[in-house]
Amino acid sequence: MIWVELLVVLAAIFVGVRIGSIGIGFAGGLGVLALAVLGVTPGEMPLDVISIIAAVIAAIAAMQIAGGMDYLVDIAERILRGNPRYLTFLAPILTYLMTFMAGTGHTAFSTMPVITEVAKENNIRPSRPLSVAVVASQIAITASPISAAVVFFSGILEEKGVDYLQLLAVLIPSTFIGCMLTALVFFLWDKARPRNALEFDPVYQERLASGKVSPPAPHARRELAPYAKRSVLIFLIGLLAVMSYATIISDKVGLIEEPVMARDQAIIAFMLSTAALIVLLCKVETTAILSASTFKSGMSACICVLGVAWLGTTFVAAHEEQIKSFAGDVLADQPWTLAVILFFAAALLYSQAATTKALMPTALALGVSPLAAVASFAAVSALFVLPTYPTLLAAVEMDDTGSTRIGKYVFNHPFLLPGVLAISFSVALGFLFGGIIL
Repeated sequence: MIWVELLVVLAAIFVGVRIGSIGIGFAGGLGVLALAVLGVTPGEMPLDVISIIAAVIAAIAAMQIAGGMDYLVDIAERILRGNPRYLTFLAPILTYLMTFMAGTGHTAFSTMPVITEVAKENNIRPSRPLSVAVVASQIAITASPISAAVVFFSGILEEKGVDYLQLLAVLIPSTFIGCMLTALVFFLWDKARPRNALEFDPVYQERLASGKVSPPAPHARRELAPYAKRSVLIFLIGLLAVMSYATIISDKVGLIEEPVMARDQAIIAFMLSTAALIVLLCKVETTAILSASTFKSGMSACICVLGVAWLGTTFVAAHEEQIKSFAGDVLADQPWTLAVILFFAAALLYSQAATTKALMPTALALGVSPLAAVASFAAVSALFVLPTYPTLLAAVEMDDTGSTRIGKYVFNHPFLLPGVLAISFSVALGFLFGGIIL
């Protein structure tokens, strides 16, 4: 029966991918219903993860309406235009930092047009900086102190003796350096092959001849909203408040032994409070927040996590003993295989939070060491395998040169190799730093 139920899970995911966007969550719910008809008791709903995502997105959307995102993009543009030779490094640094701060990879949308224009102006194929930047924005989720995946993972790790600060101390350097090593590989590759320049791309030449490529847009300074800088400052204070509270309630620090609020409750409270302060102090119309692009994409992510993570936990909980007998020995003898499992699961589940919620508790229950779990965590960011994730599609659409394109074999797209390299580097470094810190 397990194979029939697994087929239902895979069919639901396939339907979700075909529908796309929020439809992935819809299909997840359909899969749960189909499993229930087969007699499977639905698993735990990921309401804790969804609550964190919703609260963080509310604060980000309020900051966006106040002009904060425009201010951050303006800073990013000045950095990129001032150092175009190092675009392959700077683009992923900026998307990594924005995701790290915001807890969502959807912030990458705002920087993609700038990356594309700077690349075109400097005879660089936009596919190179765009692909590494998109991958960095996804991997940074596993290092963000306010991402739902990190908060949930830290909660289940505390029972194993690894606290929030130790988790971040491993994940932040391993994932950031992993992304930079990936950028270095492609920077050196392009430098050794001059014909990788944009002018030698045949698709670009065809589009240029047919007038399908727009000339680089003239650089114009953005008109910022009156309270743009203030909204960013308030959000950063909220982020620091979350990290400070998580620090003082940590068992390792021990300043507060019996905290009034748990960490996930504190993040939700601090983020909603941050949104309230931005609305009050930056004169934001609350109705406008509902139409913000970050709010729409964030709420879509909530539904996706609800459906897909619920589907995953339903299947895993129903067959936990069989999974233990099948995978327990392999994971115990070769703990690095957890990264491989998480990689392929994330490619199907389409969410770091959903993959973490569905698989990490079971992995730890199977006897996987905390070190192996932490080191492998970056693999839950393998959302780039199928070229249908929103940020990937946006990068393809925004690059009018045609250098960022999906091949006819589906998997031959410019995001796959950078993604595999970045996760491989991050996992390897995770074992290195984890062995020192944990």
